[in-house]
Amino acid sequence: MESSTATESQVYLGPDPSLLLVDDDAPFLRRLARAMESRGFKVEIAESVAEGIAKARAHPPKFAVVDLRLGDGNGLDVIEAIRKGREDTRVIVLTGYGNIATAVTAVKLGAVDYLSKPADADDVYAALTQRSGEKADVPENPMSADRVRWEHIQRVYEMCERNVSETARRLNMHRRTLQRILAKRAPR
Repeated sequence: MESSTATESQVYLGPDPSLLLVDDDAPFLRRLARAMESRGFKVEIAESVAEGIAKARAHPPKFAVVDLRLGDGNGLDVIEAIRKGREDTRVIVLTGYGNIATAVTAVKLGAVDYLSKPADADDVYAALTQRSGEKADVPENPMSADRVRWEHIQRVYEMCERNVSETARRLNMHRRTLQRILAKRAPR
């Protein structure tokens, strides 16, 4: 069974399995890198826009997964650098802050797919290896509305450096309500 999986991945990856992963969430980046290496990719990682641009210029990858919001800027700049070095790169955009305008811009710059965080390795792999013209499958178990809300609150909380008062202000929510939400487990 394993040999057929390896053969299938080589069919999709072709002779150049180079993959550039750009994300400032270091634990997520390392997990995704290991998962993609196990699927046959030759992975390079970058934790910033500057590092991503430098690696894209030095060795333009065949595949790329780029987070839109990075600590030192916008992932769209990395996509532009990749496109200047190589036109045939399959770029996937990852973001926890999705909206239509950034999706359109990413597609105009050449992204082939746009995934919301938290995306797992299977979602990323499917998007990278999807043949042009194929439509993505509808997820079997999409996140519930409660889970999406909880994920958004968690992202804003982290963005505010775990400051409850600032998070509550940005979410236009009472501080005590936010504290109760943060004390609970994540919904399914």
